[in-house]
Amino acid sequence: MPNQKEGNGASPAASNGNAEPSDGDNSLDAILVRIGQFGRYQIINYVLLCVPMLFNAFFSISYVFTASTVVHRCNITQCDSPASVYEESWLNFTVPYKSSAWDDCHRYVANVTQEVYAPFTDPSGEYCDAKYFNGETETCGHDFKFRDEEKTISTEFDIFCKDEWMLSMVGTINNVGQFVGIPIGGFFADRYGRRTMLAIAGALSAFMGVIRSLSTNYYMFLSFEFLDMAVGSTLFPTAFLLAIELVGPKRRVAAATIITIFYSLGEALLGFLASQVQHWRLLLRVLYAPAVLQILFLWILPESVRWLLSQGSEERAAAVLRRAARINKRPLPDEQLDELLATNRQKLSQANESQYPIMKAVRFFSLRILNCCLCWFTHTLIALGLSLNSVNLGGNKYTNFMLNGFIQIPGLLLPLIIMDRIGRRYSLCASMLLCAVCMGASAGIAQDNYAGALTLFLIGKLAITCSFQILYFFTSEIFPTNVRNSLLSLCSMVGRIGSMLAPQTPLLAKYYVYAPQILFASFALMSGVLTLAFPETADKVLPTTMEEARDLNLAKRRGPAVVGDEEEGPRARKIC
Repeated sequence: MPNQKEGNGASPAASNGNAEPSDGDNSLDAILVRIGQFGRYQIINYVLLCVPMLFNAFFSISYVFTASTVVHRCNITQCDSPASVYEESWLNFTVPYKSSAWDDCHRYVANVTQEVYAPFTDPSGEYCDAKYFNGETETCGHDFKFRDEEKTISTEFDIFCKDEWMLSMVGTINNVGQFVGIPIGGFFADRYGRRTMLAIAGALSAFMGVIRSLSTNYYMFLSFEFLDMAVGSTLFPTAFLLAIELVGPKRRVAAATIITIFYSLGEALLGFLASQVQHWRLLLRVLYAPAVLQILFLWILPESVRWLLSQGSEERAAAVLRRAARINKRPLPDEQLDELLATNRQKLSQANESQYPIMKAVRFFSLRILNCCLCWFTHTLIALGLSLNSVNLGGNKYTNFMLNGFIQIPGLLLPLIIMDRIGRRYSLCASMLLCAVCMGASAGIAQDNYAGALTLFLIGKLAITCSFQILYFFTSEIFPTNVRNSLLSLCSMVGRIGSMLAPQTPLLAKYYVYAPQILFASFALMSGVLTLAFPETADKVLPTTMEEARDLNLAKRRGPAVVGDEEEGPRARKIC
């Protein structure tokens, strides 16, 4: 779940655009208002930027299908024949039944002598009778009968039963790659440009995925899973920043929300494609090969105006703004551009002044930071954990995963309704407690009650998606300006430990079927209650100094924000 805070533009939370710029205001935000906050130029580029969001969803969580186990049971030599299928009438005395399914790694021992055993290889079924089997169990070895035609690395590289941890490890390595790749990608995006990073990282990640589809063994697959995310995890934050920096302040919240929704749609589309292409090698090629075309962004996407200004590339920045004004059919006088560039030079000359040391801020807000890190850990653990466990709910796993993607859409929209009405803190707490209740209640649902389990799962997923969106806004508002980026990044990076552990949660069900739900409920309940220790920030001016951040509970509510407020705020998020 990447979060790369970059840029110097107004944020969705900080600038709602309710006030029009004055005639003498020639800041970048004011110019964006004049040339069209979301005109034809922005719409064209915004649609293009939604494409890498879809691909990033594919890349980030495709291992749910490529590295999943498949439904199987032991091959019963005495009974199975080449024509037999997964479900047979004689399974009740040959294979144990547990957790609403046939045991996938054990069978009942055949109570026969060595001399009698030889004829069992004949599929006549002569010895396929309950009297030849006792109540003792034994492992299958590597002889299985499969329910479906699905092919994953489990079937390709013979990874079953006691080795299934190797499948979960793919998800953990994927998130380790994101942990490494996001800060590196942010550095290169700051150094060489966001458009450049988006195009090159997208194309390189596509090549890694195609090469991974050619893997000859598990460790080659695992290595390219890491490399894929190490170079491709920056797609989400980079595309997101480019998208919101294209639009004016009044449209920034909507732009941030809509482009994040495309990640959720990407998850749903992944579920559909996986249902149609059930061979892991072909699925990877379907998902990754088209992404090579992202290299074309070098020629068809404009570079970020804010990045160009931060690098002193004034002529290129002016050219982008002139083109936007021309396509939107709006006037842009040269004197307004000249004033913007002059103001930018002054800001660059003062950019390194008056910055708080990060260590002082850590000491000043130690408890708040610890609470923030726990909240981020909880959200990454539950949000990704629910996505991964959706395929284990019962019923059709592809349908479950598609629903998991679609239910995030109202979860992303709901914060826009409740955050300002009941406040950030109570919205966050209520959403997390709702998730905890759903997860706890699901542990009391019978295993064969698919409808009940699915309903509670979807409500819980909606709740954690809603609270995660609120958390992004909230975290950006509780720290002072000069350390806001650093502390948000710190909380996000610590939180990513949760996403590294989330792929291991399906293994807990091997020991107790409801263990993942109980784990999620416990963390959601604990962290949800602790969010009440945060100060409320709704309708309050973002704190500039440490003292202002400390005294947020005493601060008065503010009126409408003005265009051009350059306080740095939240970045929308990616859900697993």
